[in-house]
Amino acid sequence: MATKLTPWSIISTVVVLVLAGFAVADARDTETTGKARASLTMMAPAAAGGGWDLVAREAQQSLRKNKIVGTVQVSNVPGAAGTIGLSQLVRMEGQPNILMVTGTVMLGGIARGSDFSLADTTPIARLAEDFQVVAVPAGSPHRTLDDFLTAWKMDPAATPVGGGSAGGVDHLVAGQLAKAVGIPGSDVKYTPHSGGGELTISLLSSAAGTVNVGISGYNDFRDMIESGKLRALAVVAPERLAGVDIPTMIELGHPEVDLVNWRGLVAPPGLSETDRAELTMIVTEMVATTEWKEAVNRNRWKENFLTGPDFEKFIAEEQQSITALLKELGLA
Repeated sequence: MATKLTPWSIISTVVVLVLAGFAVADARDTETTGKARASLTMMAPAAAGGGWDLVAREAQQSLRKNKIVGTVQVSNVPGAAGTIGLSQLVRMEGQPNILMVTGTVMLGGIARGSDFSLADTTPIARLAEDFQVVAVPAGSPHRTLDDFLTAWKMDPAATPVGGGSAGGVDHLVAGQLAKAVGIPGSDVKYTPHSGGGELTISLLSSAAGTVNVGISGYNDFRDMIESGKLRALAVVAPERLAGVDIPTMIELGHPEVDLVNWRGLVAPPGLSETDRAELTMIVTEMVATTEWKEAVNRNRWKENFLTGPDFEKFIAEEQQSITALLKELGLA
């Protein structure tokens, strides 16, 4: 005998079917795009305290505060101008909830020898530009950039310059500056450091083997400059940083020293178009937040947002440019 369906039983059946449909959709989202919204890892391919780490943590705060994703953790993987982190990212193929900070420094590391390049990743977005500063200890006899350059030209070997990874943006700026004043690249004594923190310690130390001139991102030196422990001689930027009294290379007669350190985000290879679009949307929402805009202003960055094929093209062109510059300066 057939069971007679009452209006309430029909309604209950419909509700169950609708809820089941939502459950299937939720499960699908969790497997793909929902995974990034639920939990995201931001990899900084450098030690804590440096420029990449700063970008990762500012992004973390912006994403958390605005509830763009559920949880965000920062993972530090230092070494070899970021290429150790790059090698780990490439091996995370298909994982849709990982983003790695990258930029000019990594391109230098790739050019000097790496099993992988950014072509092996999924580019997501260029975020901003950061600017390098040439600085000396407060007690240095070099009161101006010209003072340093005069001493450097007289005896390059006696004036070691410190910065980040060999072949990175700091090293390239040193090479550009040496070329601008006629110092052969082979004569430049460059001392690499694991990050801005280690470089600052070296600059402030009088121990043997430390350096007296350093090149790094403004934020690596900011506290020491503001406290008067370091003196900034020049900033490599198209114009002076807002609220900061440091002359530009252009003002000082060296417009050819112009390398800009951009910051961006890439994801593992092998992502679906849906997962890539979701990560791009997450970052797009992030850069529109008040917190991120405040971070850009606070850190004296210049926002330069770019996504999609345009960002891929930018990376390819930048890699060619950095590789050529390294060869020209005898660094690769």
